Amino acid sequence: MSPFFQKAQDANDVSAEDVRKAVTTLLRYIGEDPSRDGLLETPDRVARAWLEMTDGYAIRPEKILSTTFEGSSDEMVLLKNIEFNSLCEHHLLPFTGKAHVAYLPAGGRIVGLSKLARIVDVFAHRLQVQERMTEQIAEAISVNLKPSGVAVVVEGVHSCMCLRGVRKDGATMVTSSLRGVFRTDNATRAEFMSLVQKS
Repeated sequence: MSPFFQKAQDANDVSAEDVRKAVTTLLRYIGEDPSRDGLLETPDRVARAWLEMTDGYAIRPEKILSTTFEGSSDEMVLLKNIEFNSLCEHHLLPFTGKAHVAYLPAGGRIVGLSKLARIVDVFAHRLQVQERMTEQIAEAISVNLKPSGVAVVVEGVHSCMCLRGVRKDGATMVTSSLRGVFRTDNATRAEFMSLVQKS
């Protein structure tokens, strides 16, 4: 049995065969022939792809942010242009984009920059709406690092708007979540926004 399928079965009572049947049913629903050559392995491939794209459910944010380093700086730390891929929970279609994450260290501790990128992926790799994902990223950093402030801006392009419905290619959704000093101090917030907008 594939380790991808084993992972799914360990987490719930859905079998690999259940997944294959579900995908086969969808193929028939759209008028396809699941027995034709190009589709024979599609149910297995879809199952593996879905487990890979939603691996954020298996990762605990607090574990990622548990390793910190000594640092005396209390100035803004900003990681820009963190690319992400997620799945919209309304249509199960992808949305993609970039996240910009900043925090103001407190208590003499900082976190490795890669951890900020990984936190974005943890929440992006779940069925999502962009508004909630933005809040979850900010909350995880705020709770686990206890900084003076956290700021998150996410820019996303949603294929559920581009491929169906209103079909507006290129429309970008922007969401933000501000905590601590970023919310209460206008100058700090303005500095963050200015740095995000710089190319």
